[in-house]
Amino acid sequence: MRILRPFLWAAVMVAAFVYVTSVARWDMGSLLQRVRSADHLYTEASAASGFSGDEQNNIDIYKASRDATVNITSIVYRESFFFQLVPEKGTGSGFVINGDGEILTNNHVVSGGSQLQVRLSDKKVYRASILWNDARNDLAMIKINAGRKLPFLKLGDSDGLVVGQKVLAIGNPFGLEGTLTTGIVSSLDRSIEPEDGQRLEGMIQTDAAINPGNSGGPLLDSHGSVIGINTAIYGSQGNIGVGFATPINRAKPMLEEFAQTGHISRPSLGIRTVYLAGDLAQELDLPARGGLLIQSVEPGSAADAAGLRGPRRVVQVYNYSLGVGGDFILAVDGQAIEDTETLTRAFNRKRAGQVLNFTIFRTGKTQQVAVRLGEASRAVL
Repeated sequence: MRILRPFLWAAVMVAAFVYVTSVARWDMGSLLQRVRSADHLYTEASAASGFSGDEQNNIDIYKASRDATVNITSIVYRESFFFQLVPEKGTGSGFVINGDGEILTNNHVVSGGSQLQVRLSDKKVYRASILWNDARNDLAMIKINAGRKLPFLKLGDSDGLVVGQKVLAIGNPFGLEGTLTTGIVSSLDRSIEPEDGQRLEGMIQTDAAINPGNSGGPLLDSHGSVIGINTAIYGSQGNIGVGFATPINRAKPMLEEFAQTGHISRPSLGIRTVYLAGDLAQELDLPARGGLLIQSVEPGSAADAAGLRGPRRVVQVYNYSLGVGGDFILAVDGQAIEDTETLTRAFNRKRAGQVLNFTIFRTGKTQQVAVRLGEASRAVL
């Protein structure tokens, strides 16, 4: 029986071969072709795996975001030494937020320019018009008519950012279009004061290289969503590893309001204040911990309608001429007054029609006053 076993196995293998090649009608050439095709795909996959996961993420995000990032040129006419008007070009970046050609950028990129031009990644240039701008937050939205639907970026959520997470910046530094830089969130809730003197609060700090011309471009997370708008650098010469971006959630309420009403409301409060603390406050029988003493209330303003009170007389204290007898603001929206900027920061987060809640000191007692902000043509206190 053992002698016959090899002959039986050989017969089975022959029968199987005959079945495969004839009865089942397998095409061995096709089978070999499939093997070669699979080998080709494997070779391509092996080549792609030459990139690390992080590198591939950078490449994918750049490919998906590049066409929605634009170059913005503004032309400003300035008077020369010989009293002639000479055109000067300023450049910046922006990004498309919907297929209709609406573009988000910084206010300082477009302000003051008599002509705005937008260059897309395909090198086509279009004239742009300003839909709205907000100098308080250095934000603006412009629009072009490209005659077609444009690729656009998805807006993310900047409230959940953490220090150390990866970010990518795309823009046009020094006029070099379509430049990608990468880094991390270095810090959050930074306050900066650019050269124009408009203090910006709650900024994202990043070490992703940001240079002149990057302003207005998108700061992206590792999913390719916009979480910030590149706004400023530390110093005027270029990147030294410290850049700042406006959180995208700062822009969202304005985008929603514009979509609903066709304009952006600018709030008004209608008071003028001075910060007092320590001995000077005690000299006026006010809490030493500090606050804002109201120096004037504009008649008919939101503050006037809410019942906030201005000074009754003027006195000289430590060489200061102060209006006294008015309300002393101790806190706003639950935040204790620490300096003159506390109220400004709270005010800059509001839109017309929203409420600021004040804790005030009046005639020896503490009380609460809610002020519904009015709407003004200019965002001033």
